[in-house]
Formats: sequence, structure tokens, C-alpha cells
Amino acid sequence: MTSKAMRFTGYALTGAFSLFMLFDVVIKLIRHPMVEETMRQLGFPGGLGFPIGVIEAICLVLYLVPRTAVLGAVLLMGVFGGGIAIHLRNADPLFSHVLFGVYLGLFMWAGLWLRSADLRSVFPVRRMAA
Repeated sequence: MTSKAMRFTGYALTGAFSLFMLFDVVIKLIRHPMVEETMRQLGFPGGLGFPIGVIEAICLVLYLVPRTAVLGAVLLMGVFGGGIAIHLRNADPLFSHVLFGVYLGLFMWAGLWLRSADLRSVFPVRRMAA
């Protein structure tokens, strides 16, 4: 894949990921009833969606700023890890609920890796010796 194609694909993945996360943040910040009900089903007290939305918003902004993108990605992985742990604790379905944070993380890191030559130099993909 050419450098230009990799960068374009990286920005496309980053854009799709960011739009999903923006939607997630907004429904938490406006205190949508679905968020409150889901939080109660997961065993959290009401009103906890809003502070989680604030944390996600800060991490997303860090991810979208090129100078702090890696920090934002690491922090978002922490948020996703918390979601994975909660779904594991509640014995939710593996592929649709528990691993959803892994899917988001893969999407997020793939977008960042494809658009950042510096990150590719730190984490290169090499062919296996025959």
C-alpha cells in the first residue's frame, strides 16, 4: 500500500471511529434515558453516564489532536478496558458485548497506525522469514 493510500485509509478509519465516539459522548452528556437505563442494568447508580461521557470526550479530543493522539489512544483503551471488565462481570455475550471494546480499540489504533509514520516506525509490521 502506498503512503498516500495508507494515510487516506487511516483518516477514514479515524473519522468513522471518531463519529461513533462522538455519538456515544453526546448521548451520555445529554443524559439520554437509554444511557441511564443501561447503566442501571450494568449495576451502576443513576447519573454516572455523564461523568463517563466527559472522560470519553476529553480522551477523544486528545486522540484527535496529532501531538497528543497516542496519549488519547492509550487513555481510550483504559476506558474500553473498563467496559470489557464490566461486561465480563455481568456475563454478557462475548462477541457482541465483551469484545466490543476490543473492536473499537483495533479500529482506533489501526487508524492512528496507518496515518502516522512515526507510530509505524515504533510498531512495524514485518514479514515472517521463510
